[in-house]
Amino acid sequence: MNIILFGPPGSGKGTQAEQLCKKLNLLHIATGDIFRENLNQKTDLGNLAKTYMDRGELVPGDVTNAMVRDRLDRPDTAGGFVLDGFPRTLPQAEALTVIMKDLERQIYGVLYINVSDEEVVNRLSGRIICRECQTPFHKIYNPFESCPFEKCNGEHLYQRDDDKPETVRARLETYHTQTAPVLDYYQQANLMIEISGAGTVKDVSQQALQAVKSLA
Repeated sequence: MNIILFGPPGSGKGTQAEQLCKKLNLLHIATGDIFRENLNQKTDLGNLAKTYMDRGELVPGDVTNAMVRDRLDRPDTAGGFVLDGFPRTLPQAEALTVIMKDLERQIYGVLYINVSDEEVVNRLSGRIICRECQTPFHKIYNPFESCPFEKCNGEHLYQRDDDKPETVRARLETYHTQTAPVLDYYQQANLMIEISGAGTVKDVSQQALQAVKSLA
């Protein structure tokens, strides 16, 4: 079973992907990991991507698509996967359809974790991290002024620029502009299942598990 996990920043995609993979014995494939692997191993695609990144330019879609295709073509994906972070745009969604057809595979469903913009802003703008160990905390749900871990010697926690409320809202605007066509694309293909991401991690996990089981 091959699943796409979709949702806005702060919707908990990574956490839910891990939960689903653990319960259903699927492989978690995150596009951030794909990029890091190619860059760290200095593959041809990684080196090509780096030339754009070094110039401060966006990595072209065909390079990203090629990285994803290479990852999905490996033997460890044979038992099924949860794809997290791709596709983000309509051209990527269309490219993934071609990739899956070439690999003689199929997407069983697209699980859309729906979270309101206000909830996303509350979640992300409350996030603070330790400079030393990079552990995340939260001003409301897990509040600390300094890192509680002994190895960090009371390092003061700080908020990243991209977690500030105004930045989060700008990210959400970009998200909606880019991803609305993707949602339409998968809705027309009768692949999309929407669940609410507003509850606890456990509540959302139960919804996600039921949704994926219904696809089987």
